[in-house]
Amino acid sequence: MVEYGEISTYPGGYKENAGIFCHSDAWIICAAAYAGKGDTAYDYYTRIAPAFIEDEKLHRTEPYVYAQMIAGKDAKRFGEAKNSWLTGTAAWNFVAISQYILGIMPDYDGLKIDPSIPHEWDGYSVTRKFRGAEFRIKIENPDHVCKGIKSMTIDGKAVDGNIISGITEGVHEVVAIMG
Repeated sequence: MVEYGEISTYPGGYKENAGIFCHSDAWIICAAAYAGKGDTAYDYYTRIAPAFIEDEKLHRTEPYVYAQMIAGKDAKRFGEAKNSWLTGTAAWNFVAISQYILGIMPDYDGLKIDPSIPHEWDGYSVTRKFRGAEFRIKIENPDHVCKGIKSMTIDGKAVDGNIISGITEGVHEVVAIMG
């Protein structure tokens, strides 16, 4: 057999030889959320998140661990997770979930609140430490939209826009109303 670099050393369906790499799944979640498609972003997340894997015997890894890749259709065990605990997939999914779906994103000007969530969600709460301060953020979604902040308060005072800026100490209550 002639080998043509690393790709030819893997059996069909594994790694670069038709395996399903998981890093890019997080990137498509980010893209869908950025585009305001919260329903789609969350759907994509549930398809890759270990907690949503239903066939643990096939997946063959812990239900709380991301894998680098999933064996593809040409593999002996299609759907089997490979290289768990050795992947940036977990870190990328943390970014996709916290910054793009939940929308709590560090920005040059401050902490940006820009969720892109499933329309069914009524809201959620997040505590985030940022630049020396702690923010207890409550997102409310009374209109059941996927994206958009129509108003925001910090410690009961209305602010323009959706960026928390200039606060570097203390604990603060933030309420963002989607719409």
